[in-house]
Amino acid sequence: MPTRSKIVYTFTDEAPALATYSLLPIVKAFAAAADIDVETSDISLAARILASFSDRLDASKKVSDDLAQLAVLATDPAANIIKLPNISASVPQLKGAIAELQALGYNIPDFPEEPTSDEDKDVRARYSKVLGSAVNPVLREGNSDRRAPAAVKAFARKHPHSMGKWSMASQSHADYMRGGDFFSSEQSFTMDKAGKVRIEFVSKDGKIEVKKELNLQAGEVLDGMFMSCRQLRNFFERTLRECKETGVMWSLHVKATMMKVSHPIVFGHAVSVYYKDAFDKYADLFAELGVNPNNGLSSVYDKIKVLPASQQEEIQHDLHACYSNRPEMAMVDSVKGITNLHIPSDVIVDASMPAMIRNSGQMWGKDGKQKDTKAVMPESTYARIYQEMINFCKTNGAFDPTTMGSVPNVGLMAQKAEEYGSHDKTFELAADGIMRVVLEDGTVKIEHQVEAGDIWRACQTKDAPIRDWVKLAVTRARQSNTPAIFWLDPERAHDRQLSLKVNEYLKEHDLTGLDIRQMGYNEAIRVSMERLIRGLDTISVTGNVLRDYLTDLFPIMELGTSAKMLSIVPLMAGGGMYETGAGGSAPKHVQQLIEENHLRWDSLGEFLALAVSLEETGIKTNNAKAKLLGTALDAATGKLLDNNKSPSRKTGEIDNRGSHFYLALYWAQELAAQTEDAALAAHFAPLAKTLADNEAVILAELAKVQGSAVDIGGYYKSNPELTAQVMRPSATLNAAIDSLV
Repeated sequence: MPTRSKIVYTFTDEAPALATYSLLPIVKAFAAAADIDVETSDISLAARILASFSDRLDASKKVSDDLAQLAVLATDPAANIIKLPNISASVPQLKGAIAELQALGYNIPDFPEEPTSDEDKDVRARYSKVLGSAVNPVLREGNSDRRAPAAVKAFARKHPHSMGKWSMASQSHADYMRGGDFFSSEQSFTMDKAGKVRIEFVSKDGKIEVKKELNLQAGEVLDGMFMSCRQLRNFFERTLRECKETGVMWSLHVKATMMKVSHPIVFGHAVSVYYKDAFDKYADLFAELGVNPNNGLSSVYDKIKVLPASQQEEIQHDLHACYSNRPEMAMVDSVKGITNLHIPSDVIVDASMPAMIRNSGQMWGKDGKQKDTKAVMPESTYARIYQEMINFCKTNGAFDPTTMGSVPNVGLMAQKAEEYGSHDKTFELAADGIMRVVLEDGTVKIEHQVEAGDIWRACQTKDAPIRDWVKLAVTRARQSNTPAIFWLDPERAHDRQLSLKVNEYLKEHDLTGLDIRQMGYNEAIRVSMERLIRGLDTISVTGNVLRDYLTDLFPIMELGTSAKMLSIVPLMAGGGMYETGAGGSAPKHVQQLIEENHLRWDSLGEFLALAVSLEETGIKTNNAKAKLLGTALDAATGKLLDNNKSPSRKTGEIDNRGSHFYLALYWAQELAAQTEDAALAAHFAPLAKTLADNEAVILAELAKVQGSAVDIGGYYKSNPELTAQVMRPSATLNAAIDSLV
């Protein structure tokens, strides 16, 4: 008799959290049949905020630090974690969550924009740990294996999503800095032996300030780079001038959520350059009010609310006057007049650029019409891949989902690898001088001449994750009999260090019959796309940020969304984490639920992750029932796709809850029909019959509630009782599932 196993199911934010209220009871009921307990771990933005200020909360309002507990679990060989998408909070999102929690009676402090006292600095430091990519670097104790499951690929070919047509005459393109950015200044080295290094700033008068001390492991790669503030602002001015002259729309694409220190600053410069006349005119007033362009144009509107109405109107008039000598800007919401400079978390490059390319290279203008666009991505390291795809589509036309191949990814991300681990080593410089990295013996390994306002950062990549990454790439190439390309750019200092390690670690594996190569980014994406249109697959083996970008870019072309990718993280300690897709459109899903009681979030990612999780549980614990549950769930998911029971975007049609009903029905039917375990079949046969017999009743109960506004008691921290009532409106379905346990 197998011992009871445990799956930890993360509770996160927005639409995925709402869907959890509906799906998790089903998952728990089915898993119990295989002696598997499913426990939740709350790593939502609200929970992370509250855990950070537990010392200030009454006993009745304290919450456990589930993220810290999960971090420990990720190093346990028995770990089995289902990871749903969570908010990577920008400052405006963080402040919105704080205000909501305060209104709910939680005694947490305001976010200090400019901390001066020791207490404010402490508060700011605590909140800084919640901002941006605060979850993934903590949990990702393994590298990433992302691919399109066979059932999802078959569905995309059978039911292709829409793809905008491309024209050779299209003026859309990507634009990026040709100097003064992180790519052009990057320096990198590998530690010969374990030791300490210092990150220092040397002022013009020779005074040395130690900014950070690091303990590095043997074989660890450390990079240092900076972006010139002066050249960044000149770049923005040039792109704006060119768009004004050519009539092409202007759009900024950065990642101010994950890159929570450097890219909000970049975003802020874009805001203050675009609205330069107004920011110059009101410089003193904006400084007095605490206007921070890093938080977007919304910061201006928020801060000026304290002024007399007449003065507010004058500032708003001057902001609007800026549009007369600036090009048209892409809109996030043309109806509400929200541009992509409004809030830094509205336009995120890895989701926004694939959407633009899929949409004929166009974005939406203020008049609600699609227009050719200059996609502005200051940092050139990865911006070039988007231009390569634009060039390819102009020449070859849009990709065809019915025939195209696939580009799965093996990504180096374990133990905060590369850029996403740079937050605590990123500095906006207050004065001219020198930034450098110095060994204990005084040897200077990295050195940059910098100016006030420049952004300097260091990034670490440990040796063990690199070795594991190479092993995973070889394993995937062997298992799928697919060529694998390491995307390592010889022009990039960091990649040159990685290439040396890849060459060394590939020697540890039998490469007989395998096609494994290294290419620069431009060549790698061209080869992958050439194979793609011929129906051939190519594994991309990449660093952390490029992993993030490619696992949106190719799936959005191939499947219509990145949420349908299977994302497995084999943890280095032996456990597994199973990620469930992207959540970029989740805010709009929540809005539709609240206004119309229709949730269009597709839980397909959860279905896929859970199936692999159950299968791995079965293998590792010798639990045959768990393996059968996983196999049956895969079959049920395929049937759900074939029968088109995924959520519709349209209110009144099947939504997330209806999709969950059909998953439960098909899953129960698959288990009842299997012949490997008679007891398991007998256990699920009554449920399969009950759900089938009551299909019309259940669908009617689910449909009846749609069309009216609902109250879930909060956005960042909804009321559990109210949300459960909204997400489980079918008494017939609830009774059937609850009776199974």
